[in-house]
Amino acid sequence: MVGIICEYNPFHNGHLYHLKKVKEMFPNEVITLVLIGNFVNRGEVSVINKWDKTKLALQYGIDLIVELPFTFATQSADIYAYGAISILDNLKCDYLIFGSESNDIDTLYKIADTNVNIKKLLKQGYNYPKAIDIALKEKINISINTPNDLLGISYIKAIQNLNSKIKPITIKRTNDYHDINTNNKISSATSIRNLIYKNKDISKYVPNDKYIKNINLNNFYLIIKHKIMTEDLTKYQDIDVSLNSLLKKNILKSNNVEELIDNVKHKNYTYNRIKRCLVHILCCLDKKDYKLEYIRILGFNKKGRQYLNKIKKEVKLPLLTKSTEYELLVDNIYNLISKDINDKPILKYLQ
Repeated sequence: MVGIICEYNPFHNGHLYHLKKVKEMFPNEVITLVLIGNFVNRGEVSVINKWDKTKLALQYGIDLIVELPFTFATQSADIYAYGAISILDNLKCDYLIFGSESNDIDTLYKIADTNVNIKKLLKQGYNYPKAIDIALKEKINISINTPNDLLGISYIKAIQNLNSKIKPITIKRTNDYHDINTNNKISSATSIRNLIYKNKDISKYVPNDKYIKNINLNNFYLIIKHKIMTEDLTKYQDIDVSLNSLLKKNILKSNNVEELIDNVKHKNYTYNRIKRCLVHILCCLDKKDYKLEYIRILGFNKKGRQYLNKIKKEVKLPLLTKSTEYELLVDNIYNLISKDINDKPILKYLQ
């Protein structure tokens, strides 16, 4: 079985290219997607709900779709990667295929095996990618600061920590993640979302745009504002006493998410960390070391169903088709704005 891990926020032509390459490399293998749902890693709100992402995944050739729980999906890269790799490992995955700017798996392994201490650099105000880059240059004279490579390193570390037999394989990324220009048919998700937020035409960059909504964290700002004003935020994941104080101090003089983050940003609190924390506040994510306790199935085709039936007795975790109580809460919060109500797998898992 071949595994991929994606947010599909939104599903665009680069993802289609990725799937085409996977199918060329492994034409007869079951392809399993670990899908990030309605809230994604950098504190973003998905412009496509998880059920429509599941429909698109099935439409374009993925055999089995499972969900990365919110408790992993909106945390730091290492926790995110550990959750996703744990799911694939439980599902007897043989290969993980991911996009990479360098397309150099040997170097990614070398970096993953190199211990660097970045706490001092983070305290100096560097963000995580820059701190890693500086530390690696000093220790092994390798520079790396691109997002897919950094996430790939987290995947490799998770594979090693789990003693998994999964073999990671890279596919060369065809565009710059940070590029906000859209001059060809394959563009970054960031640039496409910028167009969506401006109500611009994106049909050139996506194979199907009918499920896309102009939705972002600002749509939830009044809910977040009320919670910041009325609650002790230190009960939520990643929020310490200092950040709690900064959020409360700045909430009344901030009119939206961007203003709040700009007012709170500090050398100890990067933009992405604050944004993730706002999502944790919105969705009531308690402080806890989360463990993978189940595998949530969102959809599958005939090939995927046959694979599940083949391995289900070997899978140590429960295979769920219904949402847990907490995931249902998260989805209902998303639905306050998106108005998408659905909690049924695309195809019912046959016992």
